[in-house]
Amino acid sequence: MRVTNVSVKLSAQTGDRLKAFCTMTLDGEFVVRDLKIIEGTNGLFVAMPSRKLTDHCPKCSGKNHLRAKFCNDCGARLPEKRMSDEEIQGKLHADIAHPINSECRARLQDVILEAYREELRKAGRAAEAEAVVAQTEPGAEAHEPPPAPEAEAGHEPPVENAGDKPRRFGEGIV
Repeated sequence: MRVTNVSVKLSAQTGDRLKAFCTMTLDGEFVVRDLKIIEGTNGLFVAMPSRKLTDHCPKCSGKNHLRAKFCNDCGARLPEKRMSDEEIQGKLHADIAHPINSECRARLQDVILEAYREELRKAGRAAEAEAVVAQTEPGAEAHEPPPAPEAEAGHEPPVENAGDKPRRFGEGIV
């Protein structure tokens, strides 16, 4: 699987934790939208697309997100404790798409955060772009960067201006 394109839409410069929305294309054939770059307590990370979890109104059976106080359909007051605090903890959202293992997550995150840095530079926010390097996973700067795709066995270096369509940022990165 190769990430063939990443597009980044920066959020407004506020104190918000949400830094950008992203769309990535895999192998030039499959698009994943609504990835988010978020500033967490340990630096930047990529959140996968997700949806709010719901339950049903006891009166009309309409769907409502877990923290709703009133039904979206009939307006009835919903019970205060529909789920225990243990059940609800960390389970307000469910991933729609996500990597299966940590190696895949790390590869995707590296490509997406590099696209984010590039977008910051284009927007004239170079100081923020350089700060992103230090904000990635704790100790990330101490890890050895992954080998370039062309250095891996069985891969040839990309040919620039080979008459094909123009290359996009992130194309060919595994």
